[in-house]
Amino acid sequence: MSFLSVNKQAITQKITHLIALYDPRQWKEKGLWWTLGLFIATYIVVVIVLGVIWSRSPSKFDVRDNALSLLNNDETQLVTGAVTAATAIHIAETLLNKPGGYLTNDKTPPGMYLDNIPNWEFGALTELRDLTDSLRNDFSRAQSQSVEDKDLQIAQPQLNYNSDSWILPSTESEYRKGLEALRRYLKRLTDQQAFDGQFFARADNLVAYLQVAEKRLGNLAQRLSYAVGQERLNTNLAGDRNARQSTPTPENTRSKTPWMQIDDIFFEARGYTWALLHTLQALEVDFEVVLKDKNALVSLKQIARELQNTQNPIWSPMILNGTGFGPMGNHSLVMASYISRANAAIGDLRALLQQG
Repeated sequence: MSFLSVNKQAITQKITHLIALYDPRQWKEKGLWWTLGLFIATYIVVVIVLGVIWSRSPSKFDVRDNALSLLNNDETQLVTGAVTAATAIHIAETLLNKPGGYLTNDKTPPGMYLDNIPNWEFGALTELRDLTDSLRNDFSRAQSQSVEDKDLQIAQPQLNYNSDSWILPSTESEYRKGLEALRRYLKRLTDQQAFDGQFFARADNLVAYLQVAEKRLGNLAQRLSYAVGQERLNTNLAGDRNARQSTPTPENTRSKTPWMQIDDIFFEARGYTWALLHTLQALEVDFEVVLKDKNALVSLKQIARELQNTQNPIWSPMILNGTGFGPMGNHSLVMASYISRANAAIGDLRALLQQG
């Protein structure tokens, strides 16, 4: 083979290669892959940013100002019970309308991989359910044989609908029906011409609600303390020699929260105490006369102060779970401390209200 023929072959290959590089079909294919890669990268960044924004817990609000905003700033409509009903409405609105909306039933990113805020939602939802139950069965009824309020009769079961239903029907649609029923109740409550919307601020009604809140806080305090493990003696039947239980339990048990669930319980407690804090502040306004008569107003204020500590900013990027007296902090035990103090104070307040 001559030198000229070798050169011709090399030149031909080079030209063929250059033609292939400038082939519009290949450039179109490469452009498609670049576009797809850019879209995926942008989607990942957007999902991460939204996840950070949506993971922020809702801030506190002024219960009286919230009630006035719902009543068009008409202080004459700020009747007994209006602040409590308006607070229930705002808690429900926060669950549904906060950044990202209601996330517990999300099936797509970023909601599907977030767990802190869904647990926060469940805690706040638990308190909202307790409040609407008390509104239906206690606060809105004069006696045990009085007729239930027609809107609270709708709101209470609607807000107890499955918390993670995605479709047919979705959780949000059912909760919005309950929210609308609460709004109708508030409208009738503040209508001086209508006599079918009532709120009775009596000591026994408040005691009934506090009993439920006390048990909720006790449950959360125990579950939070399990973060470091806890050994407990069986005191289920203590104090009553004739007491019985359905199945036997060990005399000594050890409970410890799995590592992956520690932050779940923490944020559930944070959501519940957020809602409870505002509910107690609203009850402080609506039960002011009753509380002053029992010299118990300052006691309720102290409970609210303890609960405010549960909403302090979290400066750590994750929930720490150090040992009790170890070198690293333990967020669960700090939260349990605040909750236990509020729980004890509620017990004292309840006993004070039950006195003659």
